[in-house]
This record gives sequence, structure tokens and C-alpha cells, in this order.
Amino acid sequence: MSTEELWQDFLKVAQEELGSRVVDTWFKALQVASWNSRDRLLVLRAPNLFVKKWVSSHYHDFLQAQFARLFGEETVNVRIEDNLVPAAPLGTIAQKQQVREPLMVVQPARALAEAVYPSVLSQKRRLTSKSPKEAAQAGEIKPELFRDELVDRFRFDTFVDGPSNTLAFSAAQAVAENVGRLYNPLFIYGGSGLGKTHLLHAIGNYLRTTGSRARIVYQSADHFVNEFVAAIRKNKVAEFEQGYRLIDVLLMDDVQFISKKEQTQEAFFRVFNLLHQAGKQIVFTADSLPCDIVGLAERVRSRLEGGLIADIQVPSLETKIAILQKKAELQNYVLEDDVAYFVASAPCSSVRELEGLLIRVVAFAALMKQPLTVGLAGKALSQIKDVRKECVTGLPGIARFVAKQFNYTVRDLRSARRNKDLVIARHAAMYLMKQRTAFSLRDIGLFFERKDHTTVIHAIHNIEDRIKKDPSFAGQMRQIEEGFISYDLRSGEQASIATASFVSMSADT
Repeated sequence: MSTEELWQDFLKVAQEELGSRVVDTWFKALQVASWNSRDRLLVLRAPNLFVKKWVSSHYHDFLQAQFARLFGEETVNVRIEDNLVPAAPLGTIAQKQQVREPLMVVQPARALAEAVYPSVLSQKRRLTSKSPKEAAQAGEIKPELFRDELVDRFRFDTFVDGPSNTLAFSAAQAVAENVGRLYNPLFIYGGSGLGKTHLLHAIGNYLRTTGSRARIVYQSADHFVNEFVAAIRKNKVAEFEQGYRLIDVLLMDDVQFISKKEQTQEAFFRVFNLLHQAGKQIVFTADSLPCDIVGLAERVRSRLEGGLIADIQVPSLETKIAILQKKAELQNYVLEDDVAYFVASAPCSSVRELEGLLIRVVAFAALMKQPLTVGLAGKALSQIKDVRKECVTGLPGIARFVAKQFNYTVRDLRSARRNKDLVIARHAAMYLMKQRTAFSLRDIGLFFERKDHTTVIHAIHNIEDRIKKDPSFAGQMRQIEEGFISYDLRSGEQASIATASFVSMSADT
């Protein structure tokens, strides 16, 4: 069996288990370097240190398990190296080995760029003694193109890294440290207010504060469109496009706004090629994948998909808490853990909304001249429509309410103890959390300090089965839910619910 056949078998399994995006982004960038049957050691080569670190930290166990199966060994040790060299022979299984180029990582060769674009690069070298602003003032870069709009507070050290954004965060750092040599272009997508713009500014700020003399242009796609329209009116389209020739880093926000604009996309396509072929770094953000942007020309879409695509998702409960604590730290005020948990439990779909909630509760406490407690935070947020509807149904509130109904504490519910009455109370809390909040099963499991969300699935199914089979139990659960609706987290008041017989019921374990 050749290494190519072995590798293709692995890619098929990986695609089934992990999905095509993981395979296309990470595994297709690897090469099989060598196989030592005596030591059962498989060496893979990554195109760079970033890919090596990411694959090693996220997929090492998966690689070892799958290759042990493919090689028919009990165990296989997988080592990943980061220098891309031609693969060595693998003995009997390597007779038809072919060296494959990495498919996802675009690394423009400077030697090639110098051969094709000598005048551009030589002129760039002559200008390196000037800062970007000096170059703009000297007329070497169009003044309307150079816009120093980087926001100082948007830095890598103020960005909270979590499972929802770790790929985008790591890729942005790698790009900032290896301008034009890694992931070109880098395409970051996600919903509004999740941190895409923060990462764009962080790349620029990193370069600006580390002594780089790279000419950095940050702009929205809207600005690009407006400047292009102005160039058409002035009959200066060629000058507009050539104005990008001498910049080193283009950071473009909300690139989806060029969709359905045919002439703008043609100019964008030419500017992209001009920069990319000269080895300049390009980073885009958008609200969706290139393939999901309606009205985008196919050749433009293919350019956007030519590098690394990284998404940012809605942060988990843990990440929301970390974000709140980071914001509080930056503003030099104390945010107690229970308050952070309460605010993070409020329904919001973006980091921007979360920050708005934090500002509101802090300002409310300052105006009331009272310590910032959970109760005060509840009052501060009670006038917001969406929060008024669901905030009291946050995970801490539900846990507190259900614990009181069953004469337990929240600590009891989150413990590992499994007596029958406690288990049914815990299951009821999990069920109510799923019914009354938008939190994921994983978030609910984390609240109860369970690493595996299947515990939550079991709890919900247990309660649902009881409701279907036992009318009395169904009525008691309805009382629990109705009582919770009237539960006032701010004052600790609650509706009176008869639960004596309910508590005595046995729980499935």
C-alpha cells in the first residue's frame, strides 16, 4: 500500500468523523514523512509551526488512534514536524509515494514575487525609511487611502480567547507575526458583534507597536465601494487601484458589502491580485462564508476562499464570564463571580450586547451608590425587554429556585452525590434550564461541572418520559414551571408550591 493510498483512507475517515472543514483546513496541509515499523513511529510534516501546534493540540489523539487502526498496530506514535521537505521512503508501503503540496496554506515565495514584480518591490524598499503617514503626506500613498483608524484598545491582549473563537484568534496572531507568509488571505467570518473587527485592529496594532514599518490600511468594504464610485466620477479608476500598490497590509471589514456590485467586484478582483501576487498580507472579515454571500462573482469568491477561513461563533457561558471579567479588569472595577455569572446568563447573541449589559449594571450600581450584587444587577436589567423576559431564567436563577423547592442548595445540585431525591431535583433543574433558556446542553453541563453533555441529555429524557407516563408527575412539573415564572430573583421571593409528594418520588439512576 502506498502512502498516498494510506493517507487518502485516513482523510476519508477524518471527513466522516470531523467534517470537511477540519480536513481541508488542517489535514490536507500535512504530509506523511516517514514510518518506522520497529518503533511504530509515524512522522508527519506541517508547512509551518502554527499548523504543527494546532494539529498537535487539537487532533493528536485522533491521529494516533486512526493510524493505529490503519497500520493494524495496537498503538502508533505520531510526531508532527514543521519543516516542509520531500517525504522520505516508507519501506514496503511507500513504493508509489508522491510528494504532495499543502492545499490550504498559501505562502507566496518572495523570490517569485521579485522575479515577476521587481519594480514594485524595489520601489517598496526605497520607501521603507518613511512611516505610512509620512508616505501618505509625501504623495506616495493616496491620502484618501491611508486612514489611521486603528482603535488602540483592540489588541490581542484584550481579546478573550475561547472555544468559540480560538481558530480565528490564533490565525490572526500567526498572520501578524508572519506578514505575507501565512494564510494569505485570512478570512474571518461570524455574526455581528463577536470580535471580527477587534481581531483586524489587533493585527494592525501589533504591527504598529512592534516597530514594523509596514504600511497598514484598515477600511470597511463600504469605504472601498465609496472610494471606487468617487474614482469613477473623477475618471480615475486606474489611479484608485494603483493606490493600493505600495501598501503592505490590507485589513478589510465586512467584505460582504461588495456583493451585487459588478463593477466594484471587478476593481476588487484587480486590487486583490495586485496585492496577493506581490506577497502583501490581506485579511477580510464577513458575516458569512464566501460561498454563502449572495451576489458574489465566482472568481472573487475563489480568491476569498484561497487561504485560511476561520469562524467566530457565539461565546459559551464560560467565555462570556471571562469576557466580563476581562472588561471589568480593564476598567479597574471589581466584578464578583456570582454577578459575572448572572450577567453572562442573560440572553444575548454577541459580545457587544454582553458589554452593553455590563455597562448598564455597573452604571446602575454607581448611580444607586450601592455595591454591585446579583440583586442589584437584576434590577438594572429588569427594564430591558429581552432580559426582563428571560434573565431570571438564567442558569444560576433556575438552580437557586429548584434547589429551594427540594430543600437543597445549589452546591448540592452541582455535586456528584446521587441519592434519589437529589438526582430528581438535579434532573428537574436541567430540564427547566433547557425549557426556559437558550443555553446549549454543553453550557448546562458545565454549570453542573459535568464534562460530558450526555448527562444533561439523560436528565431531560428522564423528565420527559416521566411526564408522558405519569399524569401526577406532569402536573407537579407544571407547577414547578409556573411557580418559576413568578419567581423574583431580585428579592428572592417565590411562588408557593406544594412539592412534598414530588420530593418523595424516586429517580432513575
